[in-house]
Formats: sequence, structure tokens, C-alpha cells
Amino acid sequence: MTVTVFIPCFVDLAFPRVGVSIVQILERLGHRVEYPENLACCGQPAFNSGYWDEARPVALKVLQTLQNAEAVVVPSGSCGAMLKVFYRELFANTPHAAAAASLSARVWEFSDFLVSKLGIADLGARFPARVTFHDGCHGLRELGVKKSPRALLSHVRDLELVEMSEAETCCGFGGAFAVKFPMISTAMGEVKCASADQTRADYIVSNDSSCLMHLQGLLSRTGNPMQTIHLAEILNRR
Repeated sequence: MTVTVFIPCFVDLAFPRVGVSIVQILERLGHRVEYPENLACCGQPAFNSGYWDEARPVALKVLQTLQNAEAVVVPSGSCGAMLKVFYRELFANTPHAAAAASLSARVWEFSDFLVSKLGIADLGARFPARVTFHDGCHGLRELGVKKSPRALLSHVRDLELVEMSEAETCCGFGGAFAVKFPMISTAMGEVKCASADQTRADYIVSNDSSCLMHLQGLLSRTGNPMQTIHLAEILNRR
């Protein structure tokens, strides 16, 4: 099929290897990958801060750009939830409500697209490391993505997945939340890092680069050698 990749701002500006990995994986699977040049922010920062009127024109540009996409794949539960769940709320009772509902049915978080849509769990990847997985809030609670990333990791050669006790606990980032409440955000992140550290993992893996950026900052500041890595980067290793 033709897959349109929606690259979140964090990935575009700070973690481009995640986007490259996703494109390479989808192309190896035989799909045609598109990335419309006029795609930009999905509008989530304004939406989450309560500025819905300001979020709509930003989101409308994305909605119109993706209106004819066969499938939209997002390497982020956060931005994926914005397109799939919150656009329907944002555009409710507007002339764009039907378009938002139509787009919702065609949006997939990356790991769930592979497992639930394509029926693929083994990509032939190899990653010799001990890892633990962080469930991002939006991916878990809004999109219901829990099993798909773990199914994919279970087929990675030489990888050992060790679950942490706080796997489903918020890491404390939350976009604007980390800016408005830095002390609370840091305390929440420290809980997550301590739980991950107990597993003696080499890496914290997630499908949200924003969460990983937050956690890597905390790990680096305390001198913890544990690293963070997006799921797509592992699945693209050979």
C-alpha cells in the first residue's frame, strides 16, 4: 500500500534517525512511502494547553494534507493520539468533523500498524542488549497500544526484554506540563528512571521520542550509563 508517514516535530528536529528507520522498514516491506512536504505540527501543544481556537488552523492544514492518504503511520503515541482521537474533539460541530472522523480510521501508531494492520512481528532485526519498555501515556491510554511493541521486541535476535514495575507510569514529560511544572515533572521522571534502573537494562525503549528525550536528560544528569532508544531504531538494526 501507499503509506504516508507523519513525522512529529521532536523526531524531525532532534531524532531524525527514527524517521529514517521507519521509512527504511516500510520500504523493505514493499510499501510506497510518502511524506508531504507541507506537513507541519499537528497542533498538539496548543490543544493540550487549552488554546483550541489557535490549534484548529494548525491542525486543519494537517487534516487537509492527509485527507486522501491510504494509511497514516506515526512514530509516536502522542501525536498519533492527536490525529486519531483528539482531532475528532477539536473539529466536532465544525464543517471538518467528517474529515476528522475519516482520518481517524486511517491513522496508526507505528508498532500497531506493523502488528495489527500488516500482521508482521518479525522484521529480522538483531539487537544484542538487555532492554526495558516504557509505555507512553497517549499510546497506552488513548490508542490502547500495549502488546504490539512487545510482540516486535520478542522477535528481535539477542534482545532480552525485562519489564520494569513502573512500565505504565507517566515519565513526567507531558509537553507543556514539563515547562509549567518542572519540579513535578522531574520527580516523576526520577521514579521512572529508578524503576528502569532496577531491571539492570542497557536501554529504555519506547515509541515516543519526547518521553525518551526527557528520560535521557535525567539519566545523563545523574551519570547513569543507561541509554534510551526508539523502538523503530531497534527494529531497523541488522
